[in-house]
Amino acid sequence: MQHVLWLIPFLPVLGFAVLVVFGHRMGRRTIAVIGAAPAGAAAAVAIATAVSFLVAPPATHAYDQVMWTWFRIGAFAPRIAFHLDPLSLVMTLVVTFVGFLILLYSTRFMRGDEGYRRFFAYMDLFIASMLILVLAGDFLFLLVGWEGVGLSSFLLIGFWYRERANGAAARKAFIVTRVGDTALLVGLLLIFTKLGTLDIQGAMAAAQSQWAQGAAVATAAALLLMGGAIGKSAQLPLQTWLPDAMAGPTPVSALIHAATMVTAGVYLIARTHVLFELSPTARLVVAVIGAATLLYAGVSALAQNDIKRALAYSTISQIGYMFLALGVAAWSAAVFHFLTHAFFKALLFLSAGLVIKAMDEEHDIRKMGGLRRDIPVVFRLFLIGAAALSALPLVTAGFFSKDLIVDLALTSVHGGVWLWLAGVVGALLTSLYSFRLVFLVFFGERRGSAPVATRFPRLVVWPMVALAAGSVVLGWIELPVHWHGWSLFTDFMASALPVPGIRAGGLLDAIAVTLIPAIVSVAGVYLAWVLFGRRRPAVAGSLVTRPGFRWLAGAALAGWGFDRLYHVALVRPFLWLAHHGQRDWIDRLVSGIAGPAAALGGLLRRTQDGRLRYYLAAAALGIVVFVAVGLLR
Repeated sequence: MQHVLWLIPFLPVLGFAVLVVFGHRMGRRTIAVIGAAPAGAAAAVAIATAVSFLVAPPATHAYDQVMWTWFRIGAFAPRIAFHLDPLSLVMTLVVTFVGFLILLYSTRFMRGDEGYRRFFAYMDLFIASMLILVLAGDFLFLLVGWEGVGLSSFLLIGFWYRERANGAAARKAFIVTRVGDTALLVGLLLIFTKLGTLDIQGAMAAAQSQWAQGAAVATAAALLLMGGAIGKSAQLPLQTWLPDAMAGPTPVSALIHAATMVTAGVYLIARTHVLFELSPTARLVVAVIGAATLLYAGVSALAQNDIKRALAYSTISQIGYMFLALGVAAWSAAVFHFLTHAFFKALLFLSAGLVIKAMDEEHDIRKMGGLRRDIPVVFRLFLIGAAALSALPLVTAGFFSKDLIVDLALTSVHGGVWLWLAGVVGALLTSLYSFRLVFLVFFGERRGSAPVATRFPRLVVWPMVALAAGSVVLGWIELPVHWHGWSLFTDFMASALPVPGIRAGGLLDAIAVTLIPAIVSVAGVYLAWVLFGRRRPAVAGSLVTRPGFRWLAGAALAGWGFDRLYHVALVRPFLWLAHHGQRDWIDRLVSGIAGPAAALGGLLRRTQDGRLRYYLAAAALGIVVFVAVGLLR
């Protein structure tokens, strides 16, 4: 099956093309089939490819499929080529399978929207772009997928473009991520200049053989690629676009946060891990950014009143955990958390979409309450997702993946106590904000109007059930290190990503990495019950009235002022320069050149006044002039 690898990204591209060209002639049922079926077919091909890869793995544990050479300039000949190894295989399976479930859910969830065809066309383009990104064997081809993801996110975030705020959110996402994209492009130019190739595997092999440990060029290349990863994965300081991306439809939020755009940065760093192994400085920067981001976003999520914005900040925090893992060289742990996170985060967003629909498009959790009695199925599914996000011990996949990261933040040879402590505090915040949503939305008394919908179609519910199952069982493919059990995921990824070195530790380390994170996660749930649960609904309210807490809550709600800072430091100066530079001497020079041409054009325009007799007179006059000139000669 590996020889049909090209089919996986091609099928969603085909769905996109059919909807764009012929979709205006189709009914909604046909559009739903054409929109969702290519992703389902791509998932089937990906699963068949995975089975073939596992049963009869290639001798090098990787498979390359070269379609054609893009162009050739001297020795530079970038290729349209696909590279399949354990890393790209896991990413492909998640993108196709989770993406298909989201599209299946969308066929009914989006049915009444006037942009139904446009929605599925954009979603297929989004999935295809992400598949190109993770399967590309060449950096230039990867850049095609990278830019395609950026374009698709712009189109989908601004899907309801008639509302001015949605267009602004789409532009913000596009512009902020362009900052990181520029760094990525410069990094790729540096790699090509120094190593002479943009083939990913060839460039990594050349870097390992030509660049010394700690070389400045390796650090520069790694930091530039990290800049691109920070932009796409919404890490500090380029995280401001992601909460505003909630302007798009709920399935868009689920796809962006679970399986596509925000995980692109994690994939890029994992794919180019050789550069970060050569540069301890760059790797440490990744770890520090991840630790700072997971704490920043955890506190911010705790203050949000919009259910989707709270989940958006939780995504920023969980991607922070993945960056923390990458920074301590726990490469496979980051990808493992990506795998489990894709399932429970998609489940949470899709559940939130049903909550919003049930409450007649109400997003404010302060106007909800008691919904577990009205929409019990959604409550159970949301509870499973929140439990997995909170990493509740043993019963959720999130426990196993997050525990592995927190474990390696301390025990890895590149880890440390402060990074481990950030992970533990982040676990407390995660449980706190996750179950704050659960208690305020589903428990207590109703604080707003009654739900307008309490039953949902099976085609909406069953994809969520599949995601819930993954949120529970997937964690068992990798047991915690100190359990001395199996490590199926790490072993499978070992041929693509190095296994992290582990420091020898005593009993205290074993207790710290095994028990403390689990205790903290459970304690966060209890604390959320105390602050926001049914028995003491006024506790959190009384805290917010105190001056210190009021300021803290306001700062967290506003994302700690990053938007304001960027507006004052960057946007205002740019607008001022644009305003005062619109009539400078350069404009006057250009206008001076264009002025005479415009005046001449105005005169010539007067000769075309639409009066036929003038045209005939002019023609006759022209004939007379030509005849006279001929006679005079």
